[in-house]
Amino acid sequence: MDDIDKMLIGLLQEDATQSYAALGAAVGLSGGAAHERVRKLRERGLIRRTTVEIDAAAAGRPVLAYVMVDGNTWMGGTAEALRAIPEIEEAHVIAGPASLLVKVRTSSTRELQEVLRRVFGVDGVSATQTVVVLETFFERGVHVPGPQRPG
Repeated sequence: MDDIDKMLIGLLQEDATQSYAALGAAVGLSGGAAHERVRKLRERGLIRRTTVEIDAAAAGRPVLAYVMVDGNTWMGGTAEALRAIPEIEEAHVIAGPASLLVKVRTSSTRELQEVLRRVFGVDGVSATQTVVVLETFFERGVHVPGPQRPG
């Protein structure tokens, strides 16, 4: 990945709806050349998908919680069971005080409690510890360090 690829990724992270002509102009390439580079970034797996960022509160999901999940067995095989719970946005196998860390968004603490019941229904889960977020200062995706774009 060269500096132009890094600039293209940065531009797409800011606004993935930009045309290839606009992307190309921002990095000193033609629209066709920018399109080809983005295609190759997708092909190589650097860009996995293009999506929109949703305001969770506006979408009716203002409650954010992180749940540490402990198990009485190796929890690495629980991915599909956790994926089946739509309120879970992320799930990670971790080293530390628990086996898994999951990120949950719900409409209310009552719904969060129901999600926790479903998590307890996953084979091998023996305990959870939940931290409810009171305020989010910021969230950001993966940052690819690179040069500032020209102009």
